[in-house]
Amino acid sequence: MEKRPNWESPIQFVLACVSYAVGLGNVWRFPYLCQMHGGGGFLIPYLIMLLLEGVPLFYLELAIGQKMSRGSIGAWTAISPYLGGVGLASVVTSLYLCLYYNIINAWSFWYLFHSFQSVLPWAECPINSNRTGPIEECERATPTQYFFFRETLNISPSIEENGGIHTGQAMCLLLAWMITYLFIVRGVKSTGKVVYFTATFPYVVLFIYLIRGITLQGAFNGIKYMFIPKMEQLANPNTWINAATQIFFSLGLGFGSLIAFASYNHYNNNFERQAIIVSMINSGTSIFASIVTFAIYGFKATVNYENCLERVRLLLLNTFNIAEDSITNDNVFTWIEKLNTTYPVQFAEIENQLEACDLESELNTAVEGAGLAFIVYSEAIKNMPLPQLWSVLYFFMLLLLGMGSMLGNVTAIITPLRDFKVLNGVVCLFCMLVGLSFTTTSGNYWFTIFNDYAATFSLLFVVLIEVITVSYIYGIRRFEKDIEDMLGHRPNWYWKIMWTITSPLLLIFLFVTYIVNYIRGGTPTYQAWDKELVSWVAPPHASSMC
Repeated sequence: MEKRPNWESPIQFVLACVSYAVGLGNVWRFPYLCQMHGGGGFLIPYLIMLLLEGVPLFYLELAIGQKMSRGSIGAWTAISPYLGGVGLASVVTSLYLCLYYNIINAWSFWYLFHSFQSVLPWAECPINSNRTGPIEECERATPTQYFFFRETLNISPSIEENGGIHTGQAMCLLLAWMITYLFIVRGVKSTGKVVYFTATFPYVVLFIYLIRGITLQGAFNGIKYMFIPKMEQLANPNTWINAATQIFFSLGLGFGSLIAFASYNHYNNNFERQAIIVSMINSGTSIFASIVTFAIYGFKATVNYENCLERVRLLLLNTFNIAEDSITNDNVFTWIEKLNTTYPVQFAEIENQLEACDLESELNTAVEGAGLAFIVYSEAIKNMPLPQLWSVLYFFMLLLLGMGSMLGNVTAIITPLRDFKVLNGVVCLFCMLVGLSFTTTSGNYWFTIFNDYAATFSLLFVVLIEVITVSYIYGIRRFEKDIEDMLGHRPNWYWKIMWTITSPLLLIFLFVTYIVNYIRGGTPTYQAWDKELVSWVAPPHASSMC
């Protein structure tokens, strides 16, 4: 039998786990949850859930992989012949994720390639075919929205309308899968080298962005918004549910990737310390990335707020006979009150044209996912000096975060199958061919369906079965002895209480909550992009997402 390969050093294993666990969710999901649930106040339930759920379950999966030295299917079959289905469920869930996740990397490639232009293509609207002015759809939206929805996605009005494959996106997807294949072609021998870069370079970019971000006008408005807690949000059950869910998915539990990575460890590797280190790095990255994101939020909100004030100022100057230097952005509101009192009839004629400029409402606009990564950040980047430089750095960072997560997802599939040359290519080719459906004009709607439904329910179920199996079928005492055999000491009372009581109860609660919310939500539908209204709307004859 061929000898199982190992990581060259413990640091390779740690970097592989960091590269996998620290992904796009840290950049585009965690800041959104902070914004939705009380800024700094969200950190309290987040850190509590990290201790009650995240670290113990991370530890458990590493222990299983290292002890059994097999992928998820083999590891669970070794525990009990009846539990091979748990490993198979993990592999299938990872396969679902691989089908659509690389399209995000394709978008990153698309934006990265378009960053090497004298004027960023999302900085201004393109000219129409008659060359008489900007394209009408772009004028109704913003240049950044137009570039994402029309140039990048060429999105259709509904999921039923399929206008064919977007050639540029298909080429970017092919490139993303070719690079993924090269990263994993020789198993841990190649993956171990790649993670030195994919796990560390994003931090270099985040640090550069932090330095640049805090020097931007209005950045501290965003950072202050993040760190001033709204403690009343702690009484909101959804705050705690979202904190637990974010920890769960951010660490990548249940996919089988952690079991696969740990299976290449030496038998006496200290995975306990590594589980704590990686969990803390992951959560620390979420907080660090949020500071950067809120600095960008603050800059964007301040720019939008001041542009709004400038439009109001020009409206007042054009309507009333006032010296141009009399009204400034600082005294616009004073002049509005004064003119309303002095010239009520004339003021009433323009009242419906006055915009309600409010910095707080700009900061309250919560955006997550692709909207944050590809629209909000692009909007901020185009207003920076040397926007091409910041664009290249940002989208290269997104690419590395996405590729790092893809390494873990693909490894979760190929490790149980144990053929590191031919099979790797077959898996990548199959996922790429299916993934082409996400490059069609209706592809973004299918992407949303997969992102919302492909993994959530199944992962909760898989990890619940895992922790119950280890604690009550395999047996917690037997599991303790296995850990003692590997580490030289048994796990302390904290780990045992988490595995046998706290984590199972918490997972059951999340599982039931998910089912209840799904039932109460009625028949799932979707939102379509309306180019006339430049917003998401319920399409005519909206299709069910079931």
